[in-house]
Amino acid sequence: MSAGYHHGYQQQQRRPMPPARRKKRRPGRVILVLLLVLLVGAGAMWLYVDSSLRRIDALTEYEGRPADTPGTTWLLVGSDARDDLTQEQKDALATGDAAGRRTDTIMMMHVPDNGDAKPTLLSIPRDSLVSIPGNGRNKINAAFAFGGPQLLVQTVEGATGVRVDHYMEIGFGGFAGIVDAVGGVDMCLDEPIKDPLAGIDLPAGCQELDGAQALGFVRTRAFATADLQRVQNQRKFLGALSEKVKSPATLLNPFRGVPLMFAATDSVSVGQDDHLHHLVSMGLNMSDAVNGTVPVGGTPTLPGVGSVVQWDKEKASALFDAIAKDQPVPAELLVAK
Repeated sequence: MSAGYHHGYQQQQRRPMPPARRKKRRPGRVILVLLLVLLVGAGAMWLYVDSSLRRIDALTEYEGRPADTPGTTWLLVGSDARDDLTQEQKDALATGDAAGRRTDTIMMMHVPDNGDAKPTLLSIPRDSLVSIPGNGRNKINAAFAFGGPQLLVQTVEGATGVRVDHYMEIGFGGFAGIVDAVGGVDMCLDEPIKDPLAGIDLPAGCQELDGAQALGFVRTRAFATADLQRVQNQRKFLGALSEKVKSPATLLNPFRGVPLMFAATDSVSVGQDDHLHHLVSMGLNMSDAVNGTVPVGGTPTLPGVGSVVQWDKEKASALFDAIAKDQPVPAELLVAK
């Protein structure tokens, strides 16, 4: 064998091995893992918030209770409870120091099964004269003082003939906390509002209300029609708040969405069988609701009871009959004030 051939053979044998191939990075797999982590985290937070909701036995069976009515009906209650507020918070929110709990706000919200009909958000004036089981005829907000959520629900069901499916209650501090959690709510006022008792001095025009200002706005009765104007303001504000809650600026912003969930946990009480997805559904429907007040027939003053709101029996009966049958509510039955 020639030397040249042998030398060439050695060079061929000593030829370096090709470098090992590097594994290709797969960004799709990384993104998928991140999404799974986010979904698991979001699910865990959802379950935690849901399990942390305050639940109360508001909906109970009793003799003569209305049968199940189609659609979904909520009773929404704003109480003036102050027992969970510090003195500093009471001063900041101008709540005063009254003991006990009263229902300054009572609303019925009906979401129809029929997708073609809009939800209805109905204010029930707190001074409405109704029959309270075991307590005669009195203002409807007295039912809560006499027997808490259970008696209030029973009184509302008896007065309207509509079965309540879900219950939500919120106090002073919780309401302000939710407004602050979403970064305030924009409101446009036709006239300035000044009410030292509610702690507000708001100019006319469009402006952003923080939690304390919003609470004062929905509480004030410094109007010629007092509570009848207040319930209109409450519905107007809740519609604006609902729009803010379901906006991308809130839902896609964890610095607003997460505080909002925890604010709701700390401040909202719901029925025993209510869950977070029920609250979300209710909130999403609220901004699209047709709204108004129970038709009013008069506002007399009665001995031992004081100034009351009497419903227009014929119109109120037709209104609640439409809700109970899950039918669209005629516009002429909804009082705008």
